[in-house]
Amino acid sequence: MSQYQGEEAIYYIADDYEMAEVDDDMYFRARFMAESESDDDDDDEYDHLDNKITDTTAADARRGKDIQGIPWERLSISRDKYRQTRLEQYKNYENIPQSGEGSEKECTPTKKGGMYYEFWRNTRSVKSTILHFQLRNLVWSTSKHDVYLMSHFSIVHWSSLSCKRTEVLDVSGHVAPCEKHPGSLLEGFTQTQVSTLAVRDNLLIAGGFQGELICKYLDRPGVSFCSRTTYDDNAITNAVEIYDSPSGAVHFMASNNDCGVRDFDMERFQLSKHFCFPWPVNHTSLSPDGKLLVIVGDNPDGIVVDSQTGKTVMPLCGHLDFSFASAWHPDGRVFATGNQDKTCRVWDVRNLSKSVAVLKGNLGAIRSIRFTSDGQFMATAEPADFVHVYDAKNGFAKEHEIDFFGEISGVSFSPDTEALFIGVWDRTYGSLLQYNRCRNYTYLDTIL
Repeated sequence: MSQYQGEEAIYYIADDYEMAEVDDDMYFRARFMAESESDDDDDDEYDHLDNKITDTTAADARRGKDIQGIPWERLSISRDKYRQTRLEQYKNYENIPQSGEGSEKECTPTKKGGMYYEFWRNTRSVKSTILHFQLRNLVWSTSKHDVYLMSHFSIVHWSSLSCKRTEVLDVSGHVAPCEKHPGSLLEGFTQTQVSTLAVRDNLLIAGGFQGELICKYLDRPGVSFCSRTTYDDNAITNAVEIYDSPSGAVHFMASNNDCGVRDFDMERFQLSKHFCFPWPVNHTSLSPDGKLLVIVGDNPDGIVVDSQTGKTVMPLCGHLDFSFASAWHPDGRVFATGNQDKTCRVWDVRNLSKSVAVLKGNLGAIRSIRFTSDGQFMATAEPADFVHVYDAKNGFAKEHEIDFFGEISGVSFSPDTEALFIGVWDRTYGSLLQYNRCRNYTYLDTIL
């Protein structure tokens, strides 16, 4: 992955991708997207048109309110015109020039207009943030009411049931383990820049820019385990995946920019496997049966490897740029990869000579991919503005396109498939979007 770190990465997003990047004469003399981010909580309560910042509910949206609370009626540009401008001006980051254009001829046509998840709430009191412009796995749902995400230097929990925000871990200062385990760094870390996050059940893992790994059980006080994967200069932890081993033990896998993939046994808090590859690894996904690993990174071709030995089973050829996302369908036969060539490729392990579908984004790279636990849907997130929900059960031929404005910090389905959460990073309109699965009883929200 590219070497933008810390504040440099934030400036990269702000300079090149901020929602405000359109012709000043058209619109941004008003600059409703703020010029700078304030650390003053009181300032955050107001936008720059002197509107009290409030959440938006499904009932508000039905009455015509913008789901993000953007007051288009008071601006000198319509939402449709601004969308057109964004599509024309947004600059997709590419490591290999013209990769987005080159991928277009292979793309599989999809029918738009699906309606699988409907807007439920936009919570602007939860500010979802990003530290690296290429890494967007910073939102995790553990139930349809519980979400964990990065907000500046805090990992926070949001309850959509009580509408309460709770700080889980402050990494701005000193973080050290309160338990003793072999290999744990008892001195801990100071001012950790969290690059990636994973939460499942009661376990939270945060990865950092200097190879840090911070492990916390949500039902225990303090931090259980701290480790540094490597002291390499190029040490950033790009992704973390938590999974159950065949024996039932909880493990997690860390993908690093030093070309390594490391597997940790959380029962013993020990490194159990370490594989090295020819290029930085940006994302890793383990098959449901635990036998195969999908490895993608700073190389157009990904690979499928044996999870026990790390040996290559089959290369994945077709993408034209570097990949940052992967995910397995729960059936264990199909998986998907996301790339900076603006495509998500769907693969079938029974024939890996070519992908079975090539799904195109609108603005940029596919940086996050998630399947629902029942295998019905797959969500892909672009860097900004668009999340695509595909009908995976029916061959990815139809999609529901979710359209908003702002950088995407992460997407997550709830384990029961009932909710889809989207983190939105923007200096003024940063928030957490919640969509609920469309059911025959959706009329009930009109009386709640």
